[in-house]
Amino acid sequence: MKALILAGGAGTRLRPITHTRAKQLVPVANKPILHYGIDAMVAAGIEEIGVIVGDTRAEVTSNLGDGTQFGASITYIPQDAPLGLAHCVLIAREFLGDDDFVMYLGDNLLEQDLAAFVRAFEAARAGEEPPAAQILLKQVPDPHRFGIATLDESGGVVALVEKPEDPPSDLALVGVYLFTSRVHDAVAAIEPSPRGELEITDAIQWLLDRGERVRCELLSGWWIDTGKLTPLLEANRLLLEKIETHIEGSIDDASSIEGRVVIGAGTEIVNSTIRGPVAIGAGSRIVDSFVGPFSAIGNDCEVRHSEIEHSVVMDDSSITDIPRLEDSLIGSDARVARSRQKPRALRLMVGDHCQIDVE
Repeated sequence: MKALILAGGAGTRLRPITHTRAKQLVPVANKPILHYGIDAMVAAGIEEIGVIVGDTRAEVTSNLGDGTQFGASITYIPQDAPLGLAHCVLIAREFLGDDDFVMYLGDNLLEQDLAAFVRAFEAARAGEEPPAAQILLKQVPDPHRFGIATLDESGGVVALVEKPEDPPSDLALVGVYLFTSRVHDAVAAIEPSPRGELEITDAIQWLLDRGERVRCELLSGWWIDTGKLTPLLEANRLLLEKIETHIEGSIDDASSIEGRVVIGAGTEIVNSTIRGPVAIGAGSRIVDSFVGPFSAIGNDCEVRHSEIEHSVVMDDSSITDIPRLEDSLIGSDARVARSRQKPRALRLMVGDHCQIDVE
C-alpha cells in the first residue's frame, strides 16, 4: 500500500503566517502539522509516500527531504493549480500504479488509529465483498461546509454530495480515504463541479453508481482542519494534552514547574513559572516570565518579563515585556515587545520576520 498526502494548499485563511511558509508546516505542539500525517503513515507500515505540492513546493521539499528522517521514501508530485482532491489522484497515477493507497489531507489532524483503519480495509479486501474504497465519517454541526455521506439502514454508504445547501445528513467525510486502483477509472470519468474542481465525492459516487462497495467507519475522537487560527490553537491544545514530562534544559531554584512539561536541551528557565501542559523547544530562554497551559514555544526563542498562555510561538522569536499574550500565533524570527507596561492582554497572529512594538 502507498500513501498520497496533499500539501499543495495556499493557506489563505492563515495569513500573514502563510505569506512566508506552507500552512502544512506550521507547528502545533512544536511539530509541523504535516509531520503528524507522515508519522502516522509510517506507523501503519506505509513507507512509499507521494506528496502533492503547489506554490510552496520549495519549502515542503526542503523540510521533508527524501523522507529518510521519517523512515519513508517520498516522491513529490507538483499540482499547478488547486483543481480538487480527485485531480490530485489523477496527476498521481504514475506514482500510485495499481496499488491500494491512503489519501490524506496534509493540514488535517485527527484522533484516529490510522494503522487500525488500514488493517480494517485490508481485511475487508480479503472478504467476500471487497470494497473499492473506505471513508471515515464524523458527525458535524455544520454539514453544509463538507462532503456529506448518506447511509442505508445497515450502515452502508449509498450517496455522497459535496457542500450541500440542504444536507441529507450530518456525517462529514474526514480527510483520510482508502482506495483501490478502481478509483483511477472514476477520477478519469467525472467532470469538474460548478466550482471548477474534480471532487473526490463525485469520484466515490461514480464508484457507488457502478455497484462498487464503499466501506465506512465513524470517527468518535476529534478531527480538526488547521486552516484557521482558532482550530489550529485547539489542535495545539489537544496534542499538548497528550505529552509526558521530559526535561533536558536547566531550571534555576527560583523557578517552578507545574504539570506536564517538555523542555528541550539547552533551554534555560530563570525565575519563571511553567504551568503545563507546555512544550518548550531547544536553546530557548525563559526569564522572569509565566508560560501557562497549552502553550508551545519553539527552538531558540526568548521570553522575558511576559505572560503567555494558549499560544504558539515559532522558532527564533522573542516576547519581551508583554503583560499577557493569549490565543496567539507568532511566526518565526518575530519580535513582540512593549515599550510601556500596561495591564492589557494581547491576542495576535504575527507573521515570520516581523517586529511588533506595543505602546
